[in-house]
Amino acid sequence: MATEILNETVFGQETEFDGVLHFTDNLVITGRFNGTIDASGALEIDKTAICTVDKMSANSIVVYGNVTGDLEAQERVELCKGSKVRGNIKTANLRIADNVEFEGQVSMIDDLPDINIFSVASSEYKSALIVKNDELS
Repeated sequence: MATEILNETVFGQETEFDGVLHFTDNLVITGRFNGTIDASGALEIDKTAICTVDKMSANSIVVYGNVTGDLEAQERVELCKGSKVRGNIKTANLRIADNVEFEGQVSMIDDLPDINIFSVASSEYKSALIVKNDELS
């Protein structure tokens, strides 16, 4: 069985970043971030992270920490237990755990494949998106 190796970058707890961030792989923020994130990869906000953004955009966003600002994810947004989010969310799939502080509005993206993205590999989901896109053309 082949294992897919994902590139992952971690901004450590002592890291403070101000500005615009672009990335294509996976990023975990455990420190402080201020600015804008425009990415095509997966983004995780650790429980120790504090992020203040104009907009946070990625393929998927999982939040364990604190985010102030708008979130947009093509695939999914997960707000995990203990997280705090103050901002609007736009995504195809949203999961909010118990004990989450959320203040904002939610907009759902329509017309995605009928597939449970929380139970399949990302490569399977991308294939389903390509098939769905071809059907719409």
